[in-house]
Amino acid sequence: MIMVGNRPDSKLYVEAKGRACAEVGIRCVNQFYPATTTLDEILGQVNAFNADPSIDGILIQMPLPSALDEKTIVDAVLPSKDVDGLHPFNVGELGMRWRNPLFTACTPAGIVELLDAEQITLRGKIAVVLGRSDLVGNPVGMLLRKRDATVISCHSKTNNIASLVAQADVLVSACGVPHFVRGEWLKPGCVVIDVGINFIGEKMVGDVCFDEAMGIASAITPVPGGVGPMTIAMLLNNVYTSFAHTRRQDIRPKGHVRILFPSFFVPEDGGAMQGMLWAVSKLISFSTALNS
Repeated sequence: MIMVGNRPDSKLYVEAKGRACAEVGIRCVNQFYPATTTLDEILGQVNAFNADPSIDGILIQMPLPSALDEKTIVDAVLPSKDVDGLHPFNVGELGMRWRNPLFTACTPAGIVELLDAEQITLRGKIAVVLGRSDLVGNPVGMLLRKRDATVISCHSKTNNIASLVAQADVLVSACGVPHFVRGEWLKPGCVVIDVGINFIGEKMVGDVCFDEAMGIASAITPVPGGVGPMTIAMLLNNVYTSFAHTRRQDIRPKGHVRILFPSFFVPEDGGAMQGMLWAVSKLISFSTALNS
């Protein structure tokens, strides 16, 4: 992982990813650079990781300082090591109907994994996505279309957002505005995926007003603890996929690591305010060879 600058939130994310890697036996190499680092220095590190056969995945911690050209740095990562799924090759493959990328962006992949785990059918459903970032909004829209959902993409220039949200069978909110989506906007029985990480004072909240939505949505991801852990789980999965592909072998480890995927708060009795937080599990296998 490459991190430039000293943003506290970025440092926390890097540490969390590092801990997760250690838990499953992935060797994690972190390179930290000051915000004054030049583009050539970062590109040099990326190229070194590209050329190192012991490195299976490269992650550039976002956001980068404004002085650095994010596009140039992302483009420099080999598509075969782009475990964040941000390289134009992987994004382009994701956008084509009958093609599949080497890697899919981790948060969108985690969202679809949650929906699959809950056996939520997307075919023929209306999915509204709030936000069009390269990290979440755009790629999750592509993934939902691949599942035959009818996708409505909303952004800062969209008019009458509330009326569009009201049509959603599935709502994915990644706009970064605390409590932007009100409960009265929601279609009864809809599924809400809240990607937002915002703060009101010292309290972390999502884009959706959770208390209001609990009485209307059939399922909703909490903030914190919903989509975030899924993002890290999908990153680990991408690294493993890269490892197995590079060595052209499907490794069978001595043991397994059980990763819990936090799932939805599900309102009871068609709209009761009480819900039950439960977890679905998935086995992700890693070889002890990953430590070598």
